[in-house]
Amino acid sequence: MKFYSEEITFKTKGNCDIVNITDKIETVRINSGFSNGLCSIFAVGSTTGITTLEYESGLLKDLPELLNKLIPKNQRYNHDDTWGDGNGFSHLRSALFKTNFSIPLINSQLVLGTWQQVVFIDFDNRPRNRRIIVQLIGE
Repeated sequence: MKFYSEEITFKTKGNCDIVNITDKIETVRINSGFSNGLCSIFAVGSTTGITTLEYESGLLKDLPELLNKLIPKNQRYNHDDTWGDGNGFSHLRSALFKTNFSIPLINSQLVLGTWQQVVFIDFDNRPRNRRIIVQLIGE
């Protein structure tokens, strides 16, 4: 088994900004030269999420609307009392989604469905510079 890692950086708008990172992950896969293994994607930060989604305009509206119902922005959270930054909701959303995701790599292809894209979600209440670590384990 071999390991290959790359860091990806980009800017986000915050407030449930959903960024399609599938092409960035695919570039790392190509750079690794691996044919089979596992691709692990990790977002550095506690106000982010990584998942898969059909990246289309309807879902890009539906997901933030759902999150505002489940974990509203305009509610008081104990975290806000601790730090005064007003982003307690973003930490809870991150805990729900998680900051890591894995994709099998088989025959030089990331195993994703036809309409399945890998997305990074910035739950924080302000724009940020973000980092993702992509690590492949395989051969």
